[in-house]
Amino acid sequence: MVASSPGEALLAAERHRGKISLLLTDVVMPKMTGRELAERLMEMRPAIHVLYMSGYTENTVVHGGTLEPGISFLPKPITPAELLRKVRETIGSA
Repeated sequence: MVASSPGEALLAAERHRGKISLLLTDVVMPKMTGRELAERLMEMRPAIHVLYMSGYTENTVVHGGTLEPGISFLPKPITPAELLRKVRETIGSA
């Protein structure tokens, strides 16, 4: 599924009857952060894995308090190979 906003993502998750294995979300978005989106989705789907991405460095988003240490994070720009590796790592680690 693809969503162009956090609200759209929440609506899609509510409507989807099947399993959702992974949320891939940007850290910084309008109206809701990626962390807030993930927290809301995890209330609906506790088994969902979350992979954050951002143009900011991991050091900036973790030490700035936006995300917790140890989260799955991928800095932009992202190559397809990097994305695939990180998705496999994120889904396999939980």
